[in-house]
Amino acid sequence: MLEQYRTVRSSGSKEIVIRKSRFIGHVMPVETEEEAVQFIEDIKKKHWDATHNCSAYMIGERDEIQKQSDDGEPSGTAGKPILEVIRSQGIKNAAIVVTRYFGGILLGAGGLIRAYTDGAVLALEAGEVITRVLHREVFVELDYTWLGKVENELRGRGIKTGETEFTDKVKLTCLPRNEEADAFKAWITDLTQGQSVVTEGRQLYYSEGE
Repeated sequence: MLEQYRTVRSSGSKEIVIRKSRFIGHVMPVETEEEAVQFIEDIKKKHWDATHNCSAYMIGERDEIQKQSDDGEPSGTAGKPILEVIRSQGIKNAAIVVTRYFGGILLGAGGLIRAYTDGAVLALEAGEVITRVLHREVFVELDYTWLGKVENELRGRGIKTGETEFTDKVKLTCLPRNEEADAFKAWITDLTQGQSVVTEGRQLYYSEGE
């Protein structure tokens, strides 16, 4: 799994008018090709009266799936520049559709490429580009006498935490960055003077700032 990657937080859309043509950039985070295809179809149904609904998507840790469509625009003037925006910004697991309502003025190949590029950039702005960072669950079981000290230290170090279970002992769910998990386990063991039981759980992605 990647230690971190860039994607979009949510679906969104923004519009720009270029020489009387309306260009509406739509974006959606997707995990599978089926989700991307469905998103594109949904936009086409919503904007059934548009002149074109051009699209591109990139999916997979290594960008294994990359598809684009000019949807009737001259070859290479729409889908390719949309895909290039996704690629150049290092975005993963996202689909973009740029809808065009023709305004009566021809833009030429260069003008179309710039327009669809701008539409894709607007779409990413609407969806808000975020960085997803890989974390690892580390469960720390300890006596109640350690709770205050450990919680203060976790806050001081800015360690993300999850649920806390209270039984005869306390079980904290800590979420250090995956690459720092081993060092974290050694640190928490030293902090509690070896009086805690430390185990690992799942690897999970969180957005920066969550």
